[in-house]
Amino acid sequence: MSDRTGRIFMLFGPQPATACLVASMLAVAPDAGWPQAAQPSLSLQSPAQPEPQQIEPPPPAPPAREENPGLINEIEKLFEKSKSMLPTLKSPSETIDDLNAGARDAGQSLSNMARPSLLVTGRAACLVAANGAPDCKAGADKLCQSKGFKEGKSLDTDAAEKCSPKVYLPGRKREPGDCKTENYVTRALCQ
Repeated sequence: MSDRTGRIFMLFGPQPATACLVASMLAVAPDAGWPQAAQPSLSLQSPAQPEPQQIEPPPPAPPAREENPGLINEIEKLFEKSKSMLPTLKSPSETIDDLNAGARDAGQSLSNMARPSLLVTGRAACLVAANGAPDCKAGADKLCQSKGFKEGKSLDTDAAEKCSPKVYLPGRKREPGDCKTENYVTRALCQ
């Protein structure tokens, strides 16, 4: 098609070629024109009587949504309820802020691990807590402090039964209050 328009430009010049191009476009798309006015009718009409206008009733309002008790309706209700229960999505900047805070916390825990620590052995008694259970954290701290450290975590414990000398007398029966169990920290990780 570009060869044809090029030939038209060469033969007639730009103005007639443009006119031919517009005419061909209008011939291809007859619907794409200006709307035309109504043709005058040839019948006789009296000017005194205007043509009666038809009044159209307003379109009916869309019907209100009726409750339809069925499976599809119940599933739709479930989806509508779940929208309010789902958490809102975070913006990218909030997500990045959360990741940065997590990285900061991880960096602090790594720096805590980087402090020099040492495994020590020994024997330190665990105190008895208010509920009667052994408190070996205090025993681990005491063991680490005896080695020159600030605090510690117990790694290994031992238990021993301590009895009164009456238990060892021949012929004497053992009573419930004669012996008690003592717990000791034997290994601790000190910092």
